[in-house]
Amino acid sequence: WCWFLLAALVSPMKVGLRMDFSVLLEPLGFVKILEWVFAIFAFATCGGFQGETALLVSCEGVVNKTVTAAFTYPFRLNTVVFSAPDPKGCGGTWTDAYLIGNFSSSAQFFVTLAALAFLYCIAALVVYIGYNHVYQQNNKFPLTDLTVSVLTAFLWLVSTFVWAKALAGIKVSTGASIVPGIESCKAPGTTCHFLSVTSMGILNVSVVFGLLNMILWAGNVWLVYKDTNLHSQWNRISESP
Repeated sequence: WCWFLLAALVSPMKVGLRMDFSVLLEPLGFVKILEWVFAIFAFATCGGFQGETALLVSCEGVVNKTVTAAFTYPFRLNTVVFSAPDPKGCGGTWTDAYLIGNFSSSAQFFVTLAALAFLYCIAALVVYIGYNHVYQQNNKFPLTDLTVSVLTAFLWLVSTFVWAKALAGIKVSTGASIVPGIESCKAPGTTCHFLSVTSMGILNVSVVFGLLNMILWAGNVWLVYKDTNLHSQWNRISESP
């Protein structure tokens, strides 16, 4: 598929470039546009997140000082440190306090899949629009498209599940439950109270886009399947006495 696309772009006259945008109005082309757009949304809602969790700290000489820990994609929370409540570190009792957990593998899996799906949709649209006649005449291309669609639908299912599970862990690791685990907050004369954490509604939306992408690619499997000889062979078998 990729070699065909490369050859088509390098020598369009040899392959036979025939621009036909009407394919975008057909289910196969229209669904591919939706997959392209939803891949962008999945990538942006997860990969572009920036958040912050804040505590209210009181210690000797410092009263109600806000300390923060800023976190972002790919959510390696164990590298995120809270700011010290004062330059002297609460009279020497405050030590570096980190968030807990590393959720980078799940987040990067989700975002990488979105990026690859985005690139594949562009390649597929180029073929659909410029070389649809070749796509329809050579069954190897629909079969390749079918294989990629099945694999991508499965990967969207897996990546969305693991990302949703990681998101639940991120919420716990940046919420009120972090206070008992901070050793500096246990020092004599020091008290810590959870203040706030950035809303993660946009990350919830990313999970929704993951599910929508899975549904779109699963539906695309049927649309591509109808263009393969597998579908025509099955029809001949079912119609034979």
